[in-house]
Amino acid sequence: MPRKSFSELINSPGMPVLVDFYADWCGPCKTMAPILEQVAAQHEGKLRIIKIDVDKNPAVAQQFRVQSIPTLILFHKGQPVWRQAGVVPAAQLNQSVGAYL
Repeated sequence: MPRKSFSELINSPGMPVLVDFYADWCGPCKTMAPILEQVAAQHEGKLRIIKIDVDKNPAVAQQFRVQSIPTLILFHKGQPVWRQAGVVPAAQLNQSVGAYL
């Protein structure tokens, strides 16, 4: 299966896409991982979550002006509709993404 471009990934038809910009060396990013797994399980089939390593994909991070990590950006129909830097508690994340599901 060919690799999809970032643009293709965030244009998931009918389904919002939550992008987690992270790095392997980032402590708060590791804290965010189980929260994202919990949110993914709660919204299975209604929300797609992808992780973008800023060290391996600096152009995408620059395109969306990601200056600190973790940064979460929710895309709906290919457009950013919500973003938050830092660790986001599961309840707050569910509330934020819930408006777009």
